[in-house]
Amino acid sequence: MKFTIERKYLLKPLQQVSSRLSGRHQLPILTHLLLQVTENYLILTGTNLEIEIVAKITINKVDKIGIIMVCARKLFDICRSLPEDALINITLEGTVMLVIAGRSRFSLMTLPATNFPKIADGENQIVFNLPLDTLKKVIQSTQFSMAHQDVRYSLNGLLFEITGKELRTVATDGHRLAACTIYINVLKQLPYCSIIVPRKGVIELLRILDLDYGDNMVKLQICSNNIRIYISNYIFTSNLIEGNFPDYHSVLPKNVNKILKVRRDLIKQALTRVAILSNDKFRCVRLYLRKNQLKITAKNLEQEEAEEILDVSYEGPEIEVSFNVNYILDILGILKCDTVRLLFNNEASSVQIDDCMNPMSIYIVMPMRM
Repeated sequence: MKFTIERKYLLKPLQQVSSRLSGRHQLPILTHLLLQVTENYLILTGTNLEIEIVAKITINKVDKIGIIMVCARKLFDICRSLPEDALINITLEGTVMLVIAGRSRFSLMTLPATNFPKIADGENQIVFNLPLDTLKKVIQSTQFSMAHQDVRYSLNGLLFEITGKELRTVATDGHRLAACTIYINVLKQLPYCSIIVPRKGVIELLRILDLDYGDNMVKLQICSNNIRIYISNYIFTSNLIEGNFPDYHSVLPKNVNKILKVRRDLIKQALTRVAILSNDKFRCVRLYLRKNQLKITAKNLEQEEAEEILDVSYEGPEIEVSFNVNYILDILGILKCDTVRLLFNNEASSVQIDDCMNPMSIYIVMPMRM
């Protein structure tokens, strides 16, 4: 293996493939990166057995092709420490990789590529294309409601559900639920599919989607045991969570007859202020609804109290209901609309928060018992 590459083209892909998957591993091999040099490309692959990221970099000068494993952290730290305009020459001599840039010279020990653990494709593949921004939006709109280290393991991830020509993502931690549906531009309806992507996989995927790409489309390949997403010169793969996602349809409020409309920025600011004096542990606020008025109150163990009164659009009967303020603020922070709708059934029911500009997104927050 022998090739030359400019630092500016190597550093960012190297960071995405290596540093995001770094950590303490029981298997030393997982700290290593797979380098494969072809006639025109340098292909970097990193994995932690649950997530795999592949980056494909075009290189102009390849003297000798080859494939090898090298310590990801050490290679990245070397490249990062070099001058911005550095030209990096990498040569494999036996089991030693030489990294030379100007008067800097480093020798790294390598491992044979045959031992590298790659995530294999599964069966029953479903493949379709989506605009990158659309995929990013449908994940961002729901991922904040995923559980974190819940004993109900299926909650520690994001549900991807395909029905005909629609893709829906759903997340819940048992106290709140977020669902977002988008249309898939395909010629024929896709078979029904339901998979759960682990929380870590969702977070890493969003980091990849945040990069600046020239290509606006991504390809999704869903298999029985993993999801693989092709994004420009990157390939992201994540294993799936085995198990059944809760029946989220049963949580959606039915026969809603109390609808409140309010400016998103006003209720967000009011809740933020009132929350200052809420109980630090339970973060409970109480909503009092009456004709065209919303009163928000909170108090803590020190008997301190806060109150805000907002003018709203509401024609229903008077009701009182309590919620964890953090859950509602998370939703209001995701929404981009000017006006939101809060839908109630009674004092014991959950609240449904709708984006008035995007009816395909639904958010549910369960009430707190006082």
